[in-house]
Amino acid sequence: MDTPVTPRAADRGPRRRDRHGRGMRGPIAPPQVPLAASRAETFADLVQDSVERLERRWPQLTDIDFLVLEVPRLDTPGAGWSDEAVPLGGTVPTHEGHPARVVVYRRPVEIRTKGRDERAALVHEVVVEQVAELLGLTPETVDPRYGED
Repeated sequence: MDTPVTPRAADRGPRRRDRHGRGMRGPIAPPQVPLAASRAETFADLVQDSVERLERRWPQLTDIDFLVLEVPRLDTPGAGWSDEAVPLGGTVPTHEGHPARVVVYRRPVEIRTKGRDERAALVHEVVVEQVAELLGLTPETVDPRYGED
């Protein structure tokens, strides 16, 4: 005299527990702790810190957009770079009403650095080099401490 088991309704609402009964996974740390920030957010903060350092000396940088992209793109077929020279950053000059842009590529920079301090120094170098290219100056003019780190 077995009774048939009826499947449970699929629309019962959100699950409160996982299949092992331990509860749903949640964040490991509260959002205000550095552990909760993703690598991309941490990298964007490094770029922002570098830009803020330079804006004190060069107020015209407020008119430039600073972007972080994961990796460089190949826009046209056949246009590429050699195995030895993957770009760490790039510039896009002002055109058709769009502001000039400085782009820093996150993954190539992360691959070349081991720790946060080394990464921050390389990010600052890349930002300084790209700003110098955009302004038509030498990196040493943009930041007198360039190359000392």
